[in-house]
Amino acid sequence: MPVTAAPWELLAAVALDLAFGDPRSLPHPIRGIGWLIHRGERFWRWTRFPLRLAGAMTWICVAAVVTCGVWVTLPWLNVYWIWTFLALRGLDMEAMNVVRALDAGDLDDARGKLAMIVGRDTANLDEPGILRAVIETVSENTSDGVIAPLFYLMIGGPAAMALYKAANTMDSMVGYRNERYCEFGWFAARMDDVLNLVPARLTAVLVWMSALLPGFDARGSARITLRDASSHPSPNAGYPEAAYAGALGIRLGGMSTYAGMASHKPYLGDPACVLSAAKFREARKLLYVASLLMTGMVMAALA
Repeated sequence: MPVTAAPWELLAAVALDLAFGDPRSLPHPIRGIGWLIHRGERFWRWTRFPLRLAGAMTWICVAAVVTCGVWVTLPWLNVYWIWTFLALRGLDMEAMNVVRALDAGDLDDARGKLAMIVGRDTANLDEPGILRAVIETVSENTSDGVIAPLFYLMIGGPAAMALYKAANTMDSMVGYRNERYCEFGWFAARMDDVLNLVPARLTAVLVWMSALLPGFDARGSARITLRDASSHPSPNAGYPEAAYAGALGIRLGGMSTYAGMASHKPYLGDPACVLSAAKFREARKLLYVASLLMTGMVMAALA
């Protein structure tokens, strides 16, 4: 049984993602992964194991079930798995909904839509704060939602792609530094860091290449990435964010609040240009061009 995918299957899956985004009317594997995480957390907490061990066992069990579940369906559901594990169109649509609300002058609606795609508090954000948050989430999720899944598809087929999405979903659900998850989510957060080490840096390089298009600053993108990315508290998120900031000539980072707690992240980039809806639309171009470059690279590798 082949464990990889054919180039035509990747092309078909990307076309479906671009045409329809997340298939809300069909069973979605991310919802299933979320269900497994909830049940696994409940069981392993019930065992009264030390919280780090309980969290590690949850991660191992969920990752094993998801990876094996996808593997046993190969190659019959390859297109479906690749389609549903990608988040290119969905990311763009959710971000565009926020900016359309800003264009309409409805800050409250923009804040509400932004709260659906970011973890920070949004109730008191002004327009520049909303734009900063939406560009940051687009830049970070260029890696998490597109480049990283395609990278693992390239090296290990749909089953490796599934493993990555399971790990990334676990990090988004339990990888927090709060009282409930500081210990339980430690293993999930560390594994997500490890799995994103290469994709995050690859994303930065793809953004540099995308910024060779007229209107962007490819040299600035590389310079800002090398200067600022490592100052981000995450070992990975700073790379795509700094690459976008440099390419767009804007500054990301700064003060945000999470569950009422203030958090100041180091600045990424220089404020040569103001944050605006036009800058967000330029970020969309980088998202699509970087994704196209990665798709071409993976298709060549699968051929």
